[in-house]
Amino acid sequence: MGLAAVALAGSGAVLVDQFGRMLGRRSAERESRNPEVLIEAAPAAALDTVTVAVRGYTAAPRSETVLFNLLAGFLGSFALVRLSTWGIRDRWGPFRNVSFRGRHIHHFVPGILIAFTSGTVALLSDDDELEQRLAVPMGAGIGLTFDEAALLLDLRDVYWTREGLLSVQLSLGATAILSIAILTQRMLRRGERQGEQEGLIPPGGDHLSHATGANL
Repeated sequence: MGLAAVALAGSGAVLVDQFGRMLGRRSAERESRNPEVLIEAAPAAALDTVTVAVRGYTAAPRSETVLFNLLAGFLGSFALVRLSTWGIRDRWGPFRNVSFRGRHIHHFVPGILIAFTSGTVALLSDDDELEQRLAVPMGAGIGLTFDEAALLLDLRDVYWTREGLLSVQLSLGATAILSIAILTQRMLRRGERQGEQEGLIPPGGDHLSHATGANL
């Protein structure tokens, strides 16, 4: 559960950082960092952040987009399944175990099916856009499968034991979190440059200082 929280917090931190950058641009444009000015500039900065994210995502190379979708699906399913299993164990929320004819269905089963199905469809498809989108369910399937890596490797249900909690899923999850954070930063910086060139967001500090110097 802790790793799932870290994954969500990491994603949020990247977006908050980008929002702070956009807010800084908006406040520099108004030549004031007064709290009232920052509050007034916040909605525009939020819109700038969305614009940068969209521009960065659409301008990314195909391989980078596929990797981002794969990691997003992986971390999303990883966080969701950790939350749901925690709810099942502590008996809160709508989460319940799934059984078929008295046999408990572990979530690596749908995980394998989702990953295999999306991967097969992607191989058979000639649509590049569809292939990029299929990376999301494929990553989700991989996340569901690797979340129970200890069970698959040891063939015993060690999910809530020390052995299970400290299994390879920790290193895989940490690697995925770090990777998607770096990848998101790359996309946002690319989107920031493109948005600035297209005049969709205010120029950065360097441009403002040059403009101020020219006016002087």
